[in-house]
Amino acid sequence: MMTNSPEQDRISAMIDEVEEITDDISDVKIFDIPVLIIFAILFLIVATQFFTRYVLNDSLGWTEEIARYFLILLGFVGGITCVRKGSHIFLEFAYGFLPLKTIKPTILLVEIVVVGFWSYAGWLAIELAQKTNSNMVSIALPKAYLYYVVVVGCFLMALFAVHKLICEARKSADQVAREKRRNTNEGG
Repeated sequence: MMTNSPEQDRISAMIDEVEEITDDISDVKIFDIPVLIIFAILFLIVATQFFTRYVLNDSLGWTEEIARYFLILLGFVGGITCVRKGSHIFLEFAYGFLPLKTIKPTILLVEIVVVGFWSYAGWLAIELAQKTNSNMVSIALPKAYLYYVVVVGCFLMALFAVHKLICEARKSADQVAREKRRNTNEGG
């Protein structure tokens, strides 16, 4: 009888975790529906672009520009979901190295920075939208419309960050530290 080494067991467990398929969509909320629609439209535009360019050998001119704009929308509208779920990129492993007393103040400071960043980005997007007077090249729509969607995305991200800041501030320092350490040890 052959036994696996601890390394092989760990690799096998990681593969099983990656291969696990779930149909649980319980964490999809009303705020996630626009990003799903944008993603589906982007998929159709890129598929159309691929089909016309490589199958028909006659590319449609509008697909590249519109795909680029939908990718921008996907980034900013999808960011709302990431901030709402708290799944945006951050250095969670650092919580394992911080003293327990400093974890909550660090998290609160980070959330304040996040609120400030998205609020300022929204303000800049308003200024950009107001200064933009040109239309898209391939369709007769003002580019400012795209920028106003970015404005809404930025301010919604700031709003969800404020909500997360309030939730974290209401918890005790020990509870926050335990949650972060547990998440760090479990890999997120």
